Amino acid sequence: MTNCNSDNKTAISTSAAPAAIGPYSQGIKAGDFIFFSGQIPLDPSSGTLIDGDITAQTQRVMLNMEAALAGAELDFGAVVKTTIYLSDLNNFNVVNDIYAKFFPQPAPARACVEVAALPKGCAIEIEWIAYCGA
Repeated sequence: MTNCNSDNKTAISTSAAPAAIGPYSQGIKAGDFIFFSGQIPLDPSSGTLIDGDITAQTQRVMLNMEAALAGAELDFGAVVKTTIYLSDLNNFNVVNDIYAKFFPQPAPARACVEVAALPKGCAIEIEWIAYCGA
């Protein structure tokens, strides 16, 4: 039987990224991986949704991701998997162009799905997993 111990996980948090808006952590380190909660286009200082189209919202999400990674002393090169949630899959190309500018090669594995709605009525949310092992 596998020995699973909840003491082997650590919360990751930084004030440079938006605070959680519910009962969850910005990220959880478990072993050599950090599982980051989804980021939406919130202004980190006010916690409010930014104004703007999908371009502005995607840029803000990527900057929030960058801040959360920095809070764990990592960068985009540590990301091994992302999931992008879009309220309109017609925005895929715009999002893809912005997203690609942040990741070194090889880019992480990824899924992208259209959803009926996202928190606070935003157009995009991205969650990700980073590897922090040796």
